[in-house]
Amino acid sequence: MTPRLSILIPFYRDDPSGLLRSLDAQDVTPKAIEICIMDDGTGDATLTRTAQTTVEGMALPTHLTTASANRGRSATRNALQQQAQADWVLFLDADMRIDHPDFLSRYLDQIADNDCDILFGGFGVEDHSDDRDTDLHRLLSHSSDCLSAEDRARNGAQNVASSNLCVRKNVLDAQPFDPEFKGWGWEDSEWAARVSQSHRLRHIDNPAVHLGLESTETLLSRFATSGANYRRFVQAHPGLAQALPLYRITTKLRHLPGHSLARSPLRWLVRMQQLPTRLRVLALKMWRASHYAEALK
Repeated sequence: MTPRLSILIPFYRDDPSGLLRSLDAQDVTPKAIEICIMDDGTGDATLTRTAQTTVEGMALPTHLTTASANRGRSATRNALQQQAQADWVLFLDADMRIDHPDFLSRYLDQIADNDCDILFGGFGVEDHSDDRDTDLHRLLSHSSDCLSAEDRARNGAQNVASSNLCVRKNVLDAQPFDPEFKGWGWEDSEWAARVSQSHRLRHIDNPAVHLGLESTETLLSRFATSGANYRRFVQAHPGLAQALPLYRITTKLRHLPGHSLARSPLRWLVRMQQLPTRLRVLALKMWRASHYAEALK
């Protein structure tokens, strides 16, 4: 029996075991689901053994593929969807948690309706943590990413991420993720902008919880090094990019001599845990805009 939904989980250095167990606890017919997980070149034998042990204990059909070298987010997702047997695939990140017992049933019901091509369920983050170093990422997520389906739908493709994303396989066959995006950022935004022009996108309230909130230093690094990906997104979708507040700020900074000199005090503000978190988020966004302005020159 061909499964109705293939769940695709790429991971790099994250243990997917918790997510796998939460999926195995879902009240669905096992034959309706398959799970494909792929280690994107972590090179950690202990992690591989742990993941394989979890896979072997699953009630839902699950298999693990291990890549010999890291290929990046886009290429790994494309490779996973090529393995999928179902007509629909669901991308999840390994550091997610499923809280709702009918999480998969909701997607299967939507698939059965057969009236859209792309479903995005949204995601949330935990409200509290003992690690204060993740407070910055938590507030950033709450303010821009953890939105209801109604709020997300107002801007359609702008509010689609590549995690908790359910798509017809033939859409991805025709329009895969762009593997030229390297490292972190913007490959999902570019893909969503591209496919939503010719396929039906629906936002639904079926969130998963992102557990892997990043440290302050990781956020600073990602925002400083993702300028090339942002430039590729702008070049591919100039009309959409120019409608976003980030582009307007970035464009102003491009014409401001010496804007890069502000990065040192901005980095200091971002790192200061004693400051109000909202002020730190604003400084982080300006830090990103400064680096992106340089990338667009």
